[in-house]
Parts: sequence; C-alpha cells; structure tokens
Amino acid sequence: MPCSLPNSSLSLITIFLLLFCSSNVANATVPPSRTFKYINEGETGELSVEYFADYRALPISLLPFQLCFYNTTPNALTLGLRMGCRRSESLMRWVWDANRGRPVRENATLTFGSNGNLVLADADGSVAWQTGTANKGVVGLKIQQNGNLVLYDKKGKFIWQSFDPPTDTLLVGQTLRSNGPNKLVSRTSIADGSEGPYSFVMEQRFLKMHYKTKNSPLPLLYYRSYEFGNGQGSLANLKFYCSPESEQTYAYELGFTFDMKGSTSSGTYIWSRPKYNSTYSMLRVEPDGNLKIYTFNENVEWGTWENTFKLFDGDDYESLCNLPRKCGSLGICEDNQCVACPKPKGLMGWSKSCAPPVLSPCKGGGDKVGYYKVVGVEHFTNEYTEGDGPMKLNDCRVKCSNDCGCLGFFYREESSKCLMVPELGTLVKVTNLAHVAYIKMPK
Repeated sequence: MPCSLPNSSLSLITIFLLLFCSSNVANATVPPSRTFKYINEGETGELSVEYFADYRALPISLLPFQLCFYNTTPNALTLGLRMGCRRSESLMRWVWDANRGRPVRENATLTFGSNGNLVLADADGSVAWQTGTANKGVVGLKIQQNGNLVLYDKKGKFIWQSFDPPTDTLLVGQTLRSNGPNKLVSRTSIADGSEGPYSFVMEQRFLKMHYKTKNSPLPLLYYRSYEFGNGQGSLANLKFYCSPESEQTYAYELGFTFDMKGSTSSGTYIWSRPKYNSTYSMLRVEPDGNLKIYTFNENVEWGTWENTFKLFDGDDYESLCNLPRKCGSLGICEDNQCVACPKPKGLMGWSKSCAPPVLSPCKGGGDKVGYYKVVGVEHFTNEYTEGDGPMKLNDCRVKCSNDCGCLGFFYREESSKCLMVPELGTLVKVTNLAHVAYIKMPK
C-alpha cells in the first residue's frame, strides 16, 4: 500500500508553503538607492508642450519619454508621461496621465518607498493616486523603450504598468483586452484633463466610437468598424502595432493586430503606412471625438510630429459631419462644413451660438411641447440605426413628447422608422427629402 500523509499534515504543509512564499514577497523590498520622494515645486520648463501646459520634469526618463508634473489651469497638476525630443522645438505630447480628474496642487509629492508602492499625495498629504503595490515584491521602477512605466519584481515580472489601463492614448505595443481595459476615453477639453464624453471601444466583433451624454443611460454610437472574425467569436486582444512593410523598410504599417475569442481568426487591421520608421507613434481619442495617429520622427529637427491617420478626415475615411459635436449643440453639416442653424422660422447662418430651443422643466406628458420640421437631414447616429418601427408619424411624435429625455426625433417617411434622440448635435444634410427631423420646442 503506497504511503500517504494524513489530511492534517497536508494542511500544515500547505499553510507553511503559503507563509514561506508570502514572507519571500514581503521581504523583497526596494533598495534605498532606488527609492525617492519628489516635491512639485520650483521653476517650470521652457520647452513647447501640448495643451499650452506648464510643467516640471522629473528625473525619471528614457528618451523620448519623461515623467512630469503638468498643468493647464493654475494649481491643478497632473502626473503625466510626455513624449518628444528636448533638442527639438517641436511640440511634446502627453501620452499617459496618472491622476486623471483628480489634480493635485503645488507642493504635492510623488513617493516611491521601500514597500514598492508609488504614491502621489496632495500638499495636505491626502492620496490622489497610487499603484497599490505595497508589499507585493516590487524592487524597482523604470520606463521601458516603448514608453511603458513599470514596477517590477526581482525576476523582472511587471507588478504594475502604465499600459494598464490606458487613458485617451495607445502607444505602440499597448493592448486593449476583453478581460481588462477595453477602451480609450477622451479628455474633456484642452484645458480640462478629466474624462470626456468620447470613447474608442473594443466590443464584441467591432471597434466602435461612442458619445456619452447626460440625457441617455447608454452612450450613442457614431462609428462602427467592419465585423471581425467572420461572424464568429469576439475580439479578445487588440494591440496597436508598428511593423516594417518589407525588408527594405520603405514604409511602415500602423494599425492593430487582433485575436478572437471563440474563433481561430486573427490578423492585422492596417490604418496607415508612413514612409519612415514609425515605432514612436501614438493613437488617441481627441477632445472633439476624432481618432488620430501621431507619429514622432526623431531624425528631423523640425516637424518631428506628423498626423499619420485620422478616422474622420472628410476624404478617404469618415465624414467630419459624423462627429457628434462638429456643429456644436445644433447645426446642419454638409461637405464637412457647418452650413446652417435650423430655427422654427427656417434655416439661418450657423454660428457657435446655435442651440436647441430652451424647454420648460419636464414633468411628463406632451401637452406643453411642439415641434418644428427640418427636411433632408439625418442624425449623426442614423448611419447605424434607423430607429424603431415601422410606426405612424403621430405615434412617434407622442412617444417623444412623453419622454423627458427626448429632444427631437428623426423620421424616415419611406420606411416609417422613428429615431428619438437625447442629443441633437450635428444634423447631417442628405439628398433624400423623405428623411426629416422634428425638433422639440415649447408650445
């Protein structure tokens, strides 16, 4: 009969092994020479950076990347990673933010202690952001050649990395995953680095662009890619990549490599082919909702950044009229330009002041609202949905009138489809006069 240990002995051995392993991790500390504490104080830099920001560079860098404190409004600073060349007069770009939407003040501190935790604390000592890596075996911090800021253990394994999660930007080698961070979210504006309304999302078998509005529980779809995976499975990983197109490296490919979950499909999705080494490229959701790739060419003194791809370019790709706020809160867009402001009395010249009618506080019921009609237009979401129906025009009107979140509806007379919208924004001019908008107004 083979020998065996009693269950109580096995339990004791298991406990001992767990205690031994956890003790080893706890004993792995950051050497004193690698710990630091930096205070956000002193003179700001003179180089040209994005968003007209003031900044203080920290001694954590690997060209072309450097960690900095920066601010676009006084005394509201972000810990971020910039990308660019100090010898060049060209703009340096921000590619990652730590404390997004939670700015710190002058005299804030960035501390990397012996326990392996990286902590950003405000001037009053309150923690604004941290990596949460205390006593997890971290022994060092570094920036990798691809711009990934990492905390690593004694075996070189990443315990934390700035690539997870991304903010509004992907660097080459950075990945969106179905079981992890699966989207990028824009800044609110150049002056405000908090999360904005636009997102680039990997969802099921598609790449999508969404616009989030306070009037809708669900974001509004304004772009969808072709379907990946031949109708099977879902996207598992989407990696922003750069690769020479041939051995002669005449051009480089910029795009995504992808793998499918529940399917054997995998491949590449190419968006741009710059004719030089494009390893230092970044893909970003812009504050206006566009998706762009910028490529840094370290071999030139002037014009080191090139915009090598625009999803909404008004030429080869999507029309600028499909951007939700291309024409502000209301405006008709044609040939990539805002051409008219629809008013109850007709079409007027468009300006930034063009806006939907101001409605009375909504208490339900449609007896206090009316509508004015705009012929030959579609909503920016109409490319991906006709709406509900078929239904009669009056039924569509009543449905919108009884919905406090509905600011208007779009009706297709040939199909009797009704699209109610919580946000008007850009109305796209079309030649089909049977596509009509009805904009809600006080009765």
